Amino acid sequence: MSYGNATKLLRVATKAAGRMGVTLGEIAEMCECDRRTAQRITVALTDLFPETERWTDEENRPRWRLPTTSIVAFLSPAPEELAVLARAIDKLEHDGAGNEARTLRGLEEKVLANIPRGSRARIEVDEEALLQALGLARRPGPRPMPDRDVDEALATALKSRRHIRMLYSSWGDAEPRWREVAPYGLLLGTRRYLVAKDIQRGDGVLRHYRVEGIFEVEILADSFEPDPGFDLGTHAKAGFSSYVNLAEVETVVWRFAADAADRARRFVFHPDQDMVENEDGTVTVTFSACGLYEMCWHLYSWGDKVEVLEPTSLRTMVEGHRRSDFKALP
Repeated sequence: MSYGNATKLLRVATKAAGRMGVTLGEIAEMCECDRRTAQRITVALTDLFPETERWTDEENRPRWRLPTTSIVAFLSPAPEELAVLARAIDKLEHDGAGNEARTLRGLEEKVLANIPRGSRARIEVDEEALLQALGLARRPGPRPMPDRDVDEALATALKSRRHIRMLYSSWGDAEPRWREVAPYGLLLGTRRYLVAKDIQRGDGVLRHYRVEGIFEVEILADSFEPDPGFDLGTHAKAGFSSYVNLAEVETVVWRFAADAADRARRFVFHPDQDMVENEDGTVTVTFSACGLYEMCWHLYSWGDKVEVLEPTSLRTMVEGHRRSDFKALP
């Protein structure tokens, strides 16, 4: 079945899951086809969803109906749909329709809440990419120079769950060398990391490869099934930014000065952070993560408005570099 036919069939299945189901005429209109083709689509629908029910309505028209539970897995909103919803909210707010914007934002929150956690991060990243493509969002600032061929190959391999052979240079390599890996996902941040298993080592350990250190990618014929318990969002929480090393995770405690507390309250430093309001007006943030260098890069921007309480190693790294002359906070 072609991609286009599969898309049409899914649209018909979504319509069939409604209270009244779908008729041949509605299928023909949706798919822009003749009645004979519409009949073939109903056959394909029944083959794919054996629980499809055929019944006759009050006007003596045959209808096909599906239980909603049959297509729940296919009902996650597309990035394009979320992007249009976000644009509508922005337009309402810009036009001064605050009540309507709040109502629509409530709908957006409900939609997002019903997306399985494993799919939500991917959809949100796709939505951001779509907004950028539409010219409605930009990510300013310095960033590593992307290699389009490498990025496209990684995206294809990740979507198809295929092994790749990549020419990669780690920090300790004098020259790049070829490695065969099973790609699990990408961590995006100051640096980008490919999360993957080294097939040649065969130890099942997830490793992290700097995308900027990958010079060539070959997509191999072998496919693989990811570990059933793996969740990229959960895995990413081990890092402060995109660097993750589970062996380096430790408790982090920062205390923000009273005159920077209001600004700190507006930050999410980590998804699982604990923020405490102190009696002296300061704010203490606690979380568990790794990535001390990335923490240093961020802490420097707060000048002397933040104090590292834990871990000692991080406190030592930043203590001599806290400035008092920064006129603006992050």
